[in-house]
Amino acid sequence: MVDLTKEMADLMSALGRPQARSGRALMFVSAFTGEGVSTVAREYARCEAAFAKRPVWLIDADLAQPSQMQAVTEDAARFGPPGTLATASPDGSAFFRLSPPARDAAGQDIPDHKYLVARPFLDNRLWVTRFRIRNLAPGQRPRLNDQSTYWNALRKHAQTIVVDVPSLDRSAAALQLAPQMDGVILVLSEDEGDIQARIDLKNDIEQVGGNLMGIVYNRARSPRSTARRPMGRFAAL
Repeated sequence: MVDLTKEMADLMSALGRPQARSGRALMFVSAFTGEGVSTVAREYARCEAAFAKRPVWLIDADLAQPSQMQAVTEDAARFGPPGTLATASPDGSAFFRLSPPARDAAGQDIPDHKYLVARPFLDNRLWVTRFRIRNLAPGQRPRLNDQSTYWNALRKHAQTIVVDVPSLDRSAAALQLAPQMDGVILVLSEDEGDIQARIDLKNDIEQVGGNLMGIVYNRARSPRSTARRPMGRFAAL
């Protein structure tokens, strides 16, 4: 397991502490798959949780390939044993919607937030979410909401919300969520890759109203998939 404690401590210092009484939401994203966004987001959440007065939430917004809860559960030496599975919504809202809507055997609607669960780690200082993708019906898929009360509701209960989104070569989720975040952190791998694509990502995030707060240069090598050009601003999740 990659240890980015020093790098994340430096990033925490650079970002400063939240100024408002409610928590803030920070989104981590990269231009390409394999640049280590999930690792960086997970390590940042762990380091924040060590000093936070209120819980830190790690939101796995990769609804097609959720993996954060499994990764944290398998690293008990660093995150401790998992707590009891619970709902991940404080007010019954969700940052996504199911299409078509979910219904039970009696034909009654199932609220979207029921498809997002969370477990506590580090003595309840860190909560990690998982989208219940296996519960989807055939042909059903999640779509991100352009606006949602979810983030403000969760800010009341969290010191920091760390949002891990798919890279832009897989999904335009980052561009949909960026305006709803307090800040966006770009993750760049050691490999230089396509510089222009990364510049385009920065510009696109700012153009949709995202607040770019920093860049993390991830020196840890990880397997890279064949690079594709990041999806355009209007591509759907």
